Amino acid sequence: MRPPGTVESSRVDAPDPAPDHLDRLLARCDFPPSGTAVTCAVSGGPDSLALLALAVHAGCAVTAVHVDHGLRSGSAEEAGVVRRASERFGARFRAERVVVEPGPNLEARARAARYAALPPEALTGHTADDQAETVILNLVRGAGLDGLAGMGPGRRPLRALRRRETAALCASLGLEPVTDPSNLDPAIRRNRVRHEVVPLLDAIAQRDVVPVIARQADLVRADVRLLDDLAGAIDPTDAAAVAAAPAPLGRRAVRQWLRTAGPGGGERYAPSAAATERVLAVARGDAVACELAGGWRVARSQGRLRVEPPAG
Repeated sequence: MRPPGTVESSRVDAPDPAPDHLDRLLARCDFPPSGTAVTCAVSGGPDSLALLALAVHAGCAVTAVHVDHGLRSGSAEEAGVVRRASERFGARFRAERVVVEPGPNLEARARAARYAALPPEALTGHTADDQAETVILNLVRGAGLDGLAGMGPGRRPLRALRRRETAALCASLGLEPVTDPSNLDPAIRRNRVRHEVVPLLDAIAQRDVVPVIARQADLVRADVRLLDDLAGAIDPTDAAAVAAAPAPLGRRAVRQWLRTAGPGGGERYAPSAAATERVLAVARGDAVACELAGGWRVARSQGRLRVEPPAG
């Protein structure tokens, strides 16, 4: 039994699983066509190692990228696990290191730093379990309909697989994934959802709730796409058009506009519900201007709405 946080390379003398086993898992994934060049974010955990193995089996030209946050002892050694697995499967490998300073919101800042070090189209090893946890977390923080849609499918080819299946795949390949002790830290909200909330929901519902929640997220996402299409027909700078639109579409048109024209210029800026309502009040003529994050504001003049950057 290895102590938490230690790493070990793949056991190359272990037999690979039967091709039909890999094929069965691959049939439930949505990788790009064979021959497509893809980048896989590989931490060395079971989900990401399974992502690497399945991407290669899908015939993709894979580059595995390991991002070291340097947040725990021995984290640099984990890149070796990913490098050896990449060599074994015939994938390219690249290691990146980022600096994340201690302080509040460490998990969110580490995630942002990790994604900043990866190409925008990098594939991740999120599973159906991750999707269910994300939906629950979004629900309790009041993320609205978009939050209940969970994570989109674009860069997450393992979304239909379960965490137990990725672990079993690693075992059948003779891989011993990295053990991340932070996954047991109750100070991290996702861990409490994973280890406490989901098992409690299973017990209450007397069934496995993960696939139920994941299916609901897919249904909600289809509704969100329809609303986005309808909202896209509204000119968000036309105050009268925004004010006259049904409230759900007016809100969505404003949010879409602020994501690209407001603070951050579309770089991860998601306006709050309160900010959206303030903009709608300006559109209705209840106010001539309102404040946004970071000193930005929305003002109305001659029936048009405009976003103004901070003064000076």
